[in-house]
Amino acid sequence: MLDNLFVLSQYLTPQHTLSRTVGMLADCKQPQIKDAFIKWFIKRYNVNMTEAAKENPSDYPCFNDFFTRELKPGLRPIVEDNTQVCCPVDGAISQLGDIVHGQIFQAKGQQFSLIDLLGGDIARAKPFMGGKFATIYLSPKDYHRIHMPLSGTLREMIYVPGKLFSVNPVTAENVPGLFARNERLVAIFDTEHGPMAMVLVGAMIVAAIETVWSGQVAPPVRALKVTEYPAEPSNPIHLNKGDEMGRFKLGSTVVLAFPENMAEFTDELVAGSGVRMGQPFASLQTQKP
Repeated sequence: MLDNLFVLSQYLTPQHTLSRTVGMLADCKQPQIKDAFIKWFIKRYNVNMTEAAKENPSDYPCFNDFFTRELKPGLRPIVEDNTQVCCPVDGAISQLGDIVHGQIFQAKGQQFSLIDLLGGDIARAKPFMGGKFATIYLSPKDYHRIHMPLSGTLREMIYVPGKLFSVNPVTAENVPGLFARNERLVAIFDTEHGPMAMVLVGAMIVAAIETVWSGQVAPPVRALKVTEYPAEPSNPIHLNKGDEMGRFKLGSTVVLAFPENMAEFTDELVAGSGVRMGQPFASLQTQKP
């Protein structure tokens, strides 16, 4: 009953208005406000500040700077083996497995469309049909910078407007097509082993999504339709494995997609597994295309 009420409340809540209002608060630089907010958050979610490059909460100019905090050097070593894909974030596996008939498993009784997830373009989704996916949830206490699982060159970036439902397990089990309904940023990279899709999914209270090459992308000034940002051949964006590619200002979920026969997930990874950025995540099965 409580779960049903929680989900119902999200349909009734003005999701974007609430999230953008919290975003303005998170940008506040008044010491009395931002310090109290940060200290409350650390205590409420048991944030491990010993890992942060700046351990003192007062050293952050605003809450968003704290939330996207840098870690101390060396805490997240990147797997060096060139046959290994590294985990892009700290978090927990929501689901992972095969993309079957263009559908991605969300939770018990729920699936969503790969085509919808990637912005509604069949040609964009085609290379990933029959491939693999992984959905990783970032909890409030987690490190919220997103890193490259493989070295790659950006082919295109797509902003997809949508809802801002929570992405926790209760909502995933009860909101159909959750990850293909929420606001999201899709980045398609070309790697030596084939294309790779990274989808940064917004959620309730998520104030913004950024990339290292374009700054804040979501929310845009006008969030009315799918917006495509083709890569510029004269100025290619290339990132190495382990490089930072983006950030969540207040957390959410990353969905990865690989083509058929490109990658095989590490055996010990199952739904619910905790993961750390940089750890071995999958083995590459193919050579250069």
